[in-house]
Amino acid sequence: MRLKIASAALMLAALSLPAFAADEFYVVQDVKTKKCTIVDKKPMDTSVTVVSPSGMVYKSRTEAESGMKTVKVCTSN
Repeated sequence: MRLKIASAALMLAALSLPAFAADEFYVVQDVKTKKCTIVDKKPMDTSVTVVSPSGMVYKSRTEAESGMKTVKVCTSN
């Protein structure tokens, strides 16, 4: 019985981990088009640049959308 409970708890934890991993949002700007977007992973390539103040990481998409409105390069386009 304990083994079944432990197995179930382990499976539940494994399935819920990806949900916690998406708690980071970044405001980025495409280098060519100058269009700003929100991404849920830190960009690793040079086609986009993080433009949020001091590379700020937002905890929700709503927070990132509000933050994007304050970034000067995103509001001027």
